[in-house]
Amino acid sequence: MAPKWRELADRIAERIRNGEYAPGQQLPHIRDLVEAGEGSKSTVHAAYKALEGEGLVTSSRGHGTVVRQQTPLKRLGIERYDKAKWRDGDEVAFIADRVASGRAYKRGEQTQTVSRIVAPAAVAAAHGLPEGAEVYARARLVKEGEQPTHTLTSYYRPEHVEGTRIVDPSPGPAGRGGGFRVLYEAGYEIDHMREELFARIATVDEVKLLQLPPGEPVVELHRTTFTADGTVVEFAIGVHAASRFAWSYDFKVPDSAKSERGTQ
Repeated sequence: MAPKWRELADRIAERIRNGEYAPGQQLPHIRDLVEAGEGSKSTVHAAYKALEGEGLVTSSRGHGTVVRQQTPLKRLGIERYDKAKWRDGDEVAFIADRVASGRAYKRGEQTQTVSRIVAPAAVAAAHGLPEGAEVYARARLVKEGEQPTHTLTSYYRPEHVEGTRIVDPSPGPAGRGGGFRVLYEAGYEIDHMREELFARIATVDEVKLLQLPPGEPVVELHRTTFTADGTVVEFAIGVHAASRFAWSYDFKVPDSAKSERGTQ
């Protein structure tokens, strides 16, 4: 026979799955369930902790226990960087994901800090810089409403961005079209990218910043952005809450044998 806290957790989980408790809705306070005869304070607390561990709810001081958004955001692949979005419009990458997901957004949901720092080893290697060289670090925290979804820190060579909107620490994207538009206007049109993904356990600071439930991993993104002549104009590191994104890539399947025949 299952313990009482498990039975209570299963009942609440079923109510979440059938929509009786909707995403973003706060669950009853522990004392209310105790008064309703659902169990002791320790029983209800254990049930809520189990639901949190299963990724169905989040708990935080001041917000109580809230049902998590169960439909992940689409994290687009190459189409999120379509030049028509940022060069000719104002649809920066995180907004492109929201539009594709049919979700609302505000430009202010991206905050940022900008600083000039000594390049970390991975950043220096990506840019081909010597040890001790300085770069601009543009760190962003992106939220959906009040819930953080990911961080993204872009690193630039000073000679590429000095005096541009990229080094302006104002909240939100770096003006119309964001950072890629700034680079384009400065004469550094992006041409191709390389993205690498790593799944790992979140650090203590990341758990706090992204408001992660216990045990949730993160997906770390390394993005290297090049101009047509191979110049690296941005190296970015992103940390994404694993359950808050569904990664999607569409691409043409290459045929290297056909390419080789064409050069003979």
